[in-house]
Amino acid sequence: MLKNLDPLLNADILHALRAMGHGDELVVCDANFPADSIARATALGRLLRIDGANAPRAIRAILSVLPLDTFVESPAMRMEVVGEPGTIPTVQREAQAEVDAAEGRPVPFASIERHAFYARARKAYCVIATGETRGYGCFVFAKGVLLAPDAPGASGGTSAP
Repeated sequence: MLKNLDPLLNADILHALRAMGHGDELVVCDANFPADSIARATALGRLLRIDGANAPRAIRAILSVLPLDTFVESPAMRMEVVGEPGTIPTVQREAQAEVDAAEGRPVPFASIERHAFYARARKAYCVIATGETRGYGCFVFAKGVLLAPDAPGASGGTSAP
C-alpha cells in the first residue's frame, strides 16, 4: 500500500495514467462494453481493469490523480442512451457528481452516440474496465496538465484555465 493513493489504483493503472500526455484520452467502461477488443486498438494495446468497483467509484479513484484537460470544451464525455440521447441514467448522474467533486466545479459531460463512442475509444490511450453492471457506464476523459505555481496561466499549481 502507498500513502495518499486510492487503493483501486493498481500499478498498471498508475503506470498508464502517468505515461499519458496532455490531451490523451482514457475510457472508463462498464462490464457490458467490448473492452478487450477495443483496448487492443488503443495506444496502450491492452485492457486495464478495476473489477471490484462500479464506474463512479472507479472515476473517483482515477480523478484523484488525473487532471482533466482545461484547454478543450469537453474533457469528460458519456455514451448516449441509444434512441434517447437526452436521457441521463443513474450511473451517469453518479459519475457526473464524481467529476464535479474532483474538479471542484461543474464539468458537464458531453454526449457521444454509441458507435461514435466505440470509434473514439479505439483512438484512446487506454481502456479501464470496471465492475459496473449498469448499462451506459461508459465514459471518456481527456488528460490535462499540472502547471507550476509560477507558470503563465497557473492558479495555485492546478490544471490550466
